[in-house]
Amino acid sequence: MPIEPLFQISHKTCIKCYSCVRICPVKAIRVDDGTELPSIIPERCIGCGSCYRACSPRAISYRSSVEEAKGILAAGGKVAAICDPTISGEFHDITDYRKFVEMIKHLGFTYVSEVSFGVDLIAAKYKELFENFKGKHYITANCPSVVSYIEKYHPGLIINLAPLVSPMIASAKVMRMKYGSDIKIVFIGPCIATKDEALKFEGEGRIDSVLTFVELRQLFDEFNIREGKVEFSDFDPPLGFKGSLYPISNGFLQASNINEDLLTGSTITTEGRNNMLDAVKEFDSRIDLIKRNFNIFYDEGCLMGPGTSLGGEKFLRMTLVTEYANKRLNTFDHEEWTKEALSFSELDLSRQFEADDQRLPVPEEDKIEEALKMINREGHSHDEIGCESCGYSNCRDLAIAITQGLATTEMCHVFSGRNRQEYIRTLRETNENLARTKVALKASEETAKREKEAQKESAEIISIMLQNLLSGVVIVDENLKIYQSNKAFIRIIGEEAALIDEVIPGLVGADLKSLLPVHFYKMFSYVLTTDEPIENKDIMYEDTKLGVSIFSIRSHKYVGGILRDMYLPEVRKEQIMMRLTEVIDENFDMVQKIAYLLGEGASKTEQMLNSIIDSYKNTQGK
Repeated sequence: MPIEPLFQISHKTCIKCYSCVRICPVKAIRVDDGTELPSIIPERCIGCGSCYRACSPRAISYRSSVEEAKGILAAGGKVAAICDPTISGEFHDITDYRKFVEMIKHLGFTYVSEVSFGVDLIAAKYKELFENFKGKHYITANCPSVVSYIEKYHPGLIINLAPLVSPMIASAKVMRMKYGSDIKIVFIGPCIATKDEALKFEGEGRIDSVLTFVELRQLFDEFNIREGKVEFSDFDPPLGFKGSLYPISNGFLQASNINEDLLTGSTITTEGRNNMLDAVKEFDSRIDLIKRNFNIFYDEGCLMGPGTSLGGEKFLRMTLVTEYANKRLNTFDHEEWTKEALSFSELDLSRQFEADDQRLPVPEEDKIEEALKMINREGHSHDEIGCESCGYSNCRDLAIAITQGLATTEMCHVFSGRNRQEYIRTLRETNENLARTKVALKASEETAKREKEAQKESAEIISIMLQNLLSGVVIVDENLKIYQSNKAFIRIIGEEAALIDEVIPGLVGADLKSLLPVHFYKMFSYVLTTDEPIENKDIMYEDTKLGVSIFSIRSHKYVGGILRDMYLPEVRKEQIMMRLTEVIDENFDMVQKIAYLLGEGASKTEQMLNSIIDSYKNTQGK
């Protein structure tokens, strides 16, 4: 079953701030060109946890061992917790370490022991190694991130890694030698990288699970274990001596009594991300001049490890660690410790290292120059310039990372700033155009509003005009449903139409077939089908003779009909003819607008109205 990566980035939570990319010491985080989202490359990762600490939106998480540890405890059998000495700095909220021990036992652990005794054993081995100088200087192999960094990025220095296991592995061997090989062991500490380190060991040195201090607090909360609910309980033997100082970087040297004197000592101690990188680099290139062993920790000792609670204060933790060590040493049984140490003197604490070269080949120079041009850095002394805000020491290193697919141009603040200025300029121009468009749109809206009001006024005028015509006017759709009609049409049709008009003004939507006899409405059907007009056709409707004209308004969609009562006095016909002629001559523009409202062009409307006039002229002439 494949092992879950030590760290993962949630793309749902990530805000693309690239803090993780900038802080990663080995550039194990790739930024995808398409999504601009960062992803961790597991094989390049050294487990330092810098990205996890730097991620303010908490998009980065590490592999949890909580359920794994609970499973081990639930399975039965003997289980030992071995605790890193940093507990005194992390759990300052627990007033007595004996309560802390009992709290861990309440989780189901059979034994709870300190790693400080393992530190004592390893420190003695280092003293022997350093003092038995044979011309080769060493780098301590206690910090798993330092070991991983050398294996992956300085494999030539593997021969200079001290061939000794870490205090965690040494403590596991001690516990199995003392309490039996079948015992399960869970390491509790401040380091996340130990989760991967534990996977490399089998046999007596194996670690069954690794809990960070943060995960231990989760278990305390889950099972509601509090200091006030437990009694005192001391650590199970063997107890450590000065190994309790291990969390402080040079505490390891004091535990082994290795000489730290600046004049006579042979060991340099350093801590922290940048110091670690510089130390390994200088050891690799300048050890013949430096001539010292290097005691290196990635974090500031173990005090500020990524598995500790956020917001920890380094010097408070350092003080708590030293006070705890002093308190223990005041009542320490040195004779018993010596006896225990001698009983494990033959324990095999050696180890080997394996190269896992993750160095990428340097791209061809023309590719690098192309990347430099993209970030506007061509023609400069690239090894000397660089703001380092991208996470790379200079512009050339960033350009190399871009060609290797690890970085993008957006990570360069100069490039991003230039793009940002261009964006702002474009945005300003867009806003100006938008403002002008807004003004034009407002003017257009005002014009449209005026036109709408004019159309409304025209429609009202023409509607009044149509309603006052003595000729009946009706417009029907393709289904012979009335679209519009005037009062004269309703009067001519008769009482039934008048009753319907009271419910549905203007008979809008009424079926013409229900209002007119078959031979009458079929004339409308004929015009709808053929688009051929019927002009001045006389028909008898009830007791009235009607002059009927029907014509197409929209082909096969709408037709209009004009019905004239042939028995009306001629004087009234003359008045209507004159009024219509005046409307057409003086208000033709309004006629166009009513045609628009009816869905047709002005010519059709003019045709309809002129037809009325012509019919009256013809009638007058007869």
